[in-house]
Amino acid sequence: MRRIWILTLFPEFFKPLLECGIAGQAFRGERHERDFKFEVKCVNVRDYSTTKYKSVDDSPYGGGPGMVMKADILRDALIKGVVEAGGYASVEELCVVYTSPRGRVWDNKVAREFATTHMGPEAKDLVFICGRYEGVDERFLEKYVQEYYSIGDVVLTGGELAVMLMLDSAVRFVPGILGNKLSSEADSFEDGFIEYPQYTKPREFEGMLVPDVLVQGHHKKIVEWQGQEKLRMTKKHRPDLIK
Repeated sequence: MRRIWILTLFPEFFKPLLECGIAGQAFRGERHERDFKFEVKCVNVRDYSTTKYKSVDDSPYGGGPGMVMKADILRDALIKGVVEAGGYASVEELCVVYTSPRGRVWDNKVAREFATTHMGPEAKDLVFICGRYEGVDERFLEKYVQEYYSIGDVVLTGGELAVMLMLDSAVRFVPGILGNKLSSEADSFEDGFIEYPQYTKPREFEGMLVPDVLVQGHHKKIVEWQGQEKLRMTKKHRPDLIK
């Protein structure tokens, strides 16, 4: 069993991820290999606030716009909501992850590595910290976070979408999750190109036909066509990938 904990102010964000599609089945423990399952638990950070209005943030020292999530509340959520609730001896038994512009940029290669390193049966259980507002008190990050990841040079209103993107893209590489393990190997970015065009029935759609090579049953020619189309589509749509 691999447990994944998510510290967030909005647990409801993760309901679609956990209820829909292949990822939902995987994180509900319904798609697995060799009896290895996932279990995802959301911890509401606000539950660990001691103020009347359950505030979790305060104004930054030194001034500036926005608010900063408090280190003590996040610590309590991590220790009480994860370590103690999960029966761990200490935080050292967990891998704590924070999504941030300072992190390693997330791409298909990193997703595969993450799945291999952190989502297998021998890995530590994961804890994701979803930041909000202007960010998180640096002291909490220094004390408790081990790994940082960035989904790109954009700023989100919170870390929830970034965490969902990471989980959805990484779980595809866990053995037994996809019905056909070759599916991920043929996807865009696996060999540095985007995927070739795909077609299905009907053969004619608004005057456009499926390429003849795909209906002639000649496997070698189909593979050649797929390679040519990968290059053509990449040059057309993602020329930045061409080296």
